[in-house]
Amino acid sequence: MDPHRLVLIRSGTTRLRHRVGSGYLVAPRLVLTAAHILQDGERSSYWEEIQVRVGHPGRGETLRTGAKLIWIHPQDLDVALLLTHDEIDLPGSVRWGHPVGRAPLRYEGLGFPLASAEDGRDAEHLRGVLPPLSSGARGLYVLDQEPAPDLRDDGRRAWGGASGTAVFCEDYLVGLVIRDDRSYGNRRLRAIPAHCFVQDDGFQALLQRYADGPPCLTEIGAPLPTAQPATERSPAEQETERLLWSVLGGRTTYTVHVRALARRLGYTVPHSYEPTMADLAALVAANPRALPSLSSTLVLALTGEDERIRLTDVLTRARAGGLCLLLSLDECETLLALLRGICKEQPTLIPRAAREVLRYAWLPAPLNRTHLCADDLEHVVEHLESISDSGRVPDDTPPVPALLRLAECVAAALGEESGAELRRWSDQVAARTGIHPAALAERRTDAGRWAARQAPPFSRVVVEVSRARTEPRDSYYCRILLARPDGTHTSLHEEESAPKTPEEVARQVRDAVEVVADELGLTAAPHATVLVARDSLHLPIDEWNPGAPNEFVPDQPIGAEFCITLSCPEMSKLVRSREREHRRRWESGHTAPLVVDDERVTLPRLRRLLQTTHRDATQVVLHCAPEQRDALLELCLALGVPVVLWDRRADCPADAAGLQQLDPTGPLGDLPERVRVFRGAAFDEPETLPARPALVWEEQGRRPRPESLPLQDPPKGAHAS
Repeated sequence: MDPHRLVLIRSGTTRLRHRVGSGYLVAPRLVLTAAHILQDGERSSYWEEIQVRVGHPGRGETLRTGAKLIWIHPQDLDVALLLTHDEIDLPGSVRWGHPVGRAPLRYEGLGFPLASAEDGRDAEHLRGVLPPLSSGARGLYVLDQEPAPDLRDDGRRAWGGASGTAVFCEDYLVGLVIRDDRSYGNRRLRAIPAHCFVQDDGFQALLQRYADGPPCLTEIGAPLPTAQPATERSPAEQETERLLWSVLGGRTTYTVHVRALARRLGYTVPHSYEPTMADLAALVAANPRALPSLSSTLVLALTGEDERIRLTDVLTRARAGGLCLLLSLDECETLLALLRGICKEQPTLIPRAAREVLRYAWLPAPLNRTHLCADDLEHVVEHLESISDSGRVPDDTPPVPALLRLAECVAAALGEESGAELRRWSDQVAARTGIHPAALAERRTDAGRWAARQAPPFSRVVVEVSRARTEPRDSYYCRILLARPDGTHTSLHEEESAPKTPEEVARQVRDAVEVVADELGLTAAPHATVLVARDSLHLPIDEWNPGAPNEFVPDQPIGAEFCITLSCPEMSKLVRSREREHRRRWESGHTAPLVVDDERVTLPRLRRLLQTTHRDATQVVLHCAPEQRDALLELCLALGVPVVLWDRRADCPADAAGLQQLDPTGPLGDLPERVRVFRGAAFDEPETLPARPALVWEEQGRRPRPESLPLQDPPKGAHAS
């Protein structure tokens, strides 16, 4: 990788720059980059002007020149070649590589992500691990990035601009970054392999014309890890070596196991390879599935009970210390194959089971959606390997991983015959890792109970929003629950609990609504209830805009996309009789609503109305000045009125006409939907419809409450013998 060949690309029109990306000079006038950074997405065409800056901004002079698009891949792969207006002749040439084998390779690259932009775009040294086995059905390389930016507060992609970065392994160009993967917390990028495009006739002809000749691919593999001198070994290697000595220190046959392990991990093992214990530690430290894979063969060779107990202790300590993962290579491949089939046949089963039986675990983002995509399985499995299910186990035995608990529940839901293979897999993992049979049996019994109990579908989203008062900007904390009609709920955990902008909260709410949308039926409108403190009832949460959901559908506020209503649980804590009055008003038969449109209505007068002529009123419509409205609104809530409607933009009762189009005193049942439709029309025609309706809607008996799934502890004294 030559820093002088780094290219910053800006594309757009002659008047305005629209896209920024990265590239690499592969010949004196040829720049390799990603095609999408040159495209006008709205017109499905390419921008008319392209400017490039060649060279590393921190390594001497850079050259600015123009360029034109001269090649894109005929099968629409996201790769392109630019021809610069000026010739940039640099020493050396580009070598092209093709990673082979199973072992992860180190990679590096230079690009211009948005996260590194200050006054201008600064170069970022990308580096990490390329695991060949993580390439999915689309054939893209996975790049597990070591230094990674946080998600941006403004919603823009932190990796934006890194597309087009050339990826190098062992100083061979092996691929091109084309996108990021936010499911992995911004720590994973995707790259198109070089072998997918360098064989194209048009690509080869251009390299023949402008470079030394057509590209020649060289197969490259990861070098076999070997021990560094004792003073240079990492703490992980030193700890791993100490643990391995406790199991293998006195055995003369361990080299056979190490040789087999190295081959299984995808390394080329020469005949002269005679590994030491330190070499084995280096191998294990470099591959998180090495130690579990080694233990799979050691279990068969360890005949003594003491040796078996020591191996279990080593695996437990290594996992707790982050030195290895739970599953061996074979176990992981078997599980992924089983789960891919389940995702294809029943894509909602795995995320539903995870949310219901692992309620107290922090779930990865793919499990907080309705459908689980097969491409996300590897991330889900790796995340669940690292946590236990928090249930009790017999003394001196390892905790049960959350992954095994989930596997048991999925197997139970599939049925006796269809889930048999998944249960066999669970038995094998439990036996290898030393999990007590009684602990696994208890989870299996509990899984059967769960599968037999048909939980009602989710019906709405409940969002708790509170101000982040210590933040200098407009920020909020957000917690989301998926609620059922029977009052039970499931909490959607998130990886990042920092304060969020209104746009970020809106995106989270929209994502949560998508989780329950499939369970609502084809005609039901999704409903989100926002719980706020009484001093936050005025917040325009329904106007918060999450941005466009995709490149085809335009953006709109969440209040126009689905029903957004407010609730103020705080009032029930302050007013003892509120819950009783709330219930009575709902059961009264929905008498005519009370419309407050007279400036002479004071707090005492409103109280008399709500306790006499409108004692059974379920709804109040407030048309009054802002300085009067807050006190009247709080009085309505304190007296148990479950539905209150007002216009945030109204300055006086004369502005009442602004809400007439939504028929504020019409049928109560579909009022939230009428408000949603009005909000959408007001978003499209803000000058024609200036009103901004806010709606408190607190249904009877639909307060979400937690539910528990009972677990029975394994019997005391049930220890391995």
